[in-house]
Amino acid sequence: MIDPDPVGLRVICNLLESVAEEMGTTLERSGVSPNIKERLDHSCAIFDGDAELVAQAAHIPVHLGAMPIAVKEAARLCPLAEGDIVLLNDPQLGGTHLPDITTVQAFRLDPSDEQPIAYLATRAHHADVGGTVPGSMGITRSLKEEGVVISPTTWVREGKRQLDIEDQLLKQMRNRPERIGDLLAQRAALDVGSKGLHRIINRIGTKDLQDGFHRLQDAAERHTRTLLTSIPDGTYCASDQLDGDGIEDSPLPIVVKIQIQDDQAIFDFTGTANACAGPLNCNEAVVLSTIQYVIRSLAAEEIPSSGGTLRSIQVVIPQGSLLDPPEGSPVAGGNVETSQRLVDVILLALAPALPERIPAQSQGTMNSLVIGDDAGAYYETIGGGCGGGPNRRGASGRHAHMTNTLNTPIERLEHSLPVRVTKLGLRKGSGGNGTHRGGDGVIREYQLLERMQVSILSERRIHPPLGIAGGEDGLQGNNTLLDDQGSRDLPGKWQGVIEKGASIRIETPGGGGWGKAPD
Repeated sequence: MIDPDPVGLRVICNLLESVAEEMGTTLERSGVSPNIKERLDHSCAIFDGDAELVAQAAHIPVHLGAMPIAVKEAARLCPLAEGDIVLLNDPQLGGTHLPDITTVQAFRLDPSDEQPIAYLATRAHHADVGGTVPGSMGITRSLKEEGVVISPTTWVREGKRQLDIEDQLLKQMRNRPERIGDLLAQRAALDVGSKGLHRIINRIGTKDLQDGFHRLQDAAERHTRTLLTSIPDGTYCASDQLDGDGIEDSPLPIVVKIQIQDDQAIFDFTGTANACAGPLNCNEAVVLSTIQYVIRSLAAEEIPSSGGTLRSIQVVIPQGSLLDPPEGSPVAGGNVETSQRLVDVILLALAPALPERIPAQSQGTMNSLVIGDDAGAYYETIGGGCGGGPNRRGASGRHAHMTNTLNTPIERLEHSLPVRVTKLGLRKGSGGNGTHRGGDGVIREYQLLERMQVSILSERRIHPPLGIAGGEDGLQGNNTLLDDQGSRDLPGKWQGVIEKGASIRIETPGGGGWGKAPD
């Protein structure tokens, strides 16, 4: 059924999204770490009284698609009374990886109301949450090695911080002042969101707001069904692989079979590799976020950023696989690397059905880099080449697909750490040739001015981003250590101590080309 008032629906959508964007701006301005202030590695969203997504800001796709499970678990396991704020990062309960800490707050029109009208949530990547290596993004064999696991925990109760709980969590993390500063920024964002919802209610009333929640969710469902109807009925299969988990060298296949029937779809990942020993495992929340991202990207019309997108979709994830690992499995890289490969394989499967919409593969990695010591850590993801598409060449030096962060400005990085950036530029010629070339990757080189620990989680160092429709593949990425003994290539997953004066060079992959290159 078509909404009888599409203009009014768009107004409500814009009002709610503006509140989520305002929350994000508050988080950015109030944050302490470069991760929050400069890289903008955070996300904000609004949920209805049943913890179903209503609206989100244009932040990080892998955060936003995964947050609904976390908010539902917070509401289920904690009272969330008036003035309460709940923290969580547990991958078994909707977390993505441990550095991504979610804060949840209930919104009531009257503090005495038993049932909330809505929930507000933020998710921010903290530069360190403890664990065996600075930055909590190392080559680990268990979740415990990656940092502090936070099941839903009431951090603020009736408006007052629970200092004993706060101390218990933060004493296990590096750079406590930065951690509490970023948490307080998340709290400030929730407060701004609450004030924003009050403004909307004062303008349109509670009933119209709640009706708007449901209308937006129904609209998202309609748009998704329209997209699925535009895809010819059939079964579409594809497989791709991760280079390895940093512990075992063997590739990790990811397999999908997509069945389209009228306005419904089944995404079946049977055949995907078993859970791995290293940190490339992920959970259902990450899988759902990738599917939602692909659907919203392929839709001919803008789909409201609300729940309803996945109502007509069934997802099959094999138990014990890379996408549903046993409890306690390491997941630090699943959120950043496996999510990217999931997008690659889903788009590859759908390419025959939508040849005029699907681009070649983008860099397929976030090139996660951590530099730090016992006092704290700096974390960055690095852009690369985007795949060429049916209508245009791929963008160069950009973050693609499941990430939407910025790079850290050189001045802020050099101010925060004893590090000098000695090279930054595009990796010319790394994009695959084609009718529309793939975008070029990035070269970024860091010289350490003190002895520090470095961790790298990166992909597409062995298997390149694929071209499509006759286009050539993009170049694989490369990681290099340069010291007084010369230069040597490093694997895609690496960690170790680097001496003062040595440098790390990260060369990110180029995007694949689209279409056969002209003679």
